[in-house]
Amino acid sequence: MQSIKKVIFPAVVAATVLLLSSCASTKNVAYFQNADKVDLSDSRGLYDARIMPKDELVITVSTTEPEAAVPFNMTVPTAISVNRTSTYSQPTLQTYLVDNFGNISFPIVGSLHVGGLTKTEAEQMIHDKIAPYMNQNENPIVTVRMSTYKVSVLGEVARPGSYVVSKEKVSVLEALALAGDLTIHGVRTNVQLIREDATGQKSIHMLNLNDANIINSPYYYLQQNDVIYVTPNKVKAQNSAVGSMTSLWFSATSILISLTSLLYNILKK
Repeated sequence: MQSIKKVIFPAVVAATVLLLSSCASTKNVAYFQNADKVDLSDSRGLYDARIMPKDELVITVSTTEPEAAVPFNMTVPTAISVNRTSTYSQPTLQTYLVDNFGNISFPIVGSLHVGGLTKTEAEQMIHDKIAPYMNQNENPIVTVRMSTYKVSVLGEVARPGSYVVSKEKVSVLEALALAGDLTIHGVRTNVQLIREDATGQKSIHMLNLNDANIINSPYYYLQQNDVIYVTPNKVKAQNSAVGSMTSLWFSATSILISLTSLLYNILKK
């Protein structure tokens, strides 16, 4: 009887400790735990994405006289299949690839340096460049759109992958929402943001989702081609290292404890 108690008591203690540690770890799951203590006045202001090398831009010029805008709205044919035997071409606007120096080649005016500019700044610059080629009474409207604003989310999220953002503005929380949010195994206090600047320099920044100060962070809004990596917690990392033999040992131990408990109850009677 004493030997049985010596086996059962440590097992009960171990199970209790494991249960208590699991309950304690839940405090790290909630976001913005100190939201009531954070001054958000520094977060005031609207974010504007800046044009980077390798971005693809769609530039549209509109005028009151359509003929005046034609030279600046280059199109390329796009083959569209109607059925298995016939296709036709649908013209689409030419996209402009920003080179490593931040330049594009625009019709009539030639090379334009758009790297580092916001959309609004690029629109104003292009407007000023093409205005001399038009009638003095013509005030062209220039629209610039980034067609390749993409962010990637990897690691402990529900749907890891790359996501194209049409509105050209996305926060780290919105990007995680696109990926289905963190799994229960994701470490909220150590989300890594991998960024490449206009010169090709890479940098890694640690974000703490438990801290509401993240809203004031310069990395709260993502740039195009940013990569977010959510690291796994120790439980997930340890589980991934468990092989089939270790799983077998756990199963055998569980069965042994169950049989010991059953035997103890029988003998106690």
